[in-house]
Amino acid sequence: MANLIFNITLYHYLILALFLFAIGLLGVILSKNMIKMLISAEFLISSVNINFVAFAFFADSTRLTGFVFSIFTIAIGAFELAIAIVIFYLLYKNKKSVDINEYKELKG
Repeated sequence: MANLIFNITLYHYLILALFLFAIGLLGVILSKNMIKMLISAEFLISSVNINFVAFAFFADSTRLTGFVFSIFTIAIGAFELAIAIVIFYLLYKNKKSVDINEYKELKG
């Protein structure tokens, strides 16, 4: 029984990343709330990070390129989150709503 628990392969990580990516994609497409869309975008970035780390661990553990890419995407995701929260706060201050449909003037 213990061998079944610790026998995690690359496919398990890829399936986890696929589910996380699907949840994030559905959240971005179907959500009308800006905060939910932002959280869904973070799910997308997390699924990519899982793929980077899993491939780096299973395919090429001597070179750390997957781990380095994962750290860069985490840093970029943190900057994106901070900027998006500031933008959403300023928009909320004007309209008092987090509904995407209220912001028609943002369309080009």
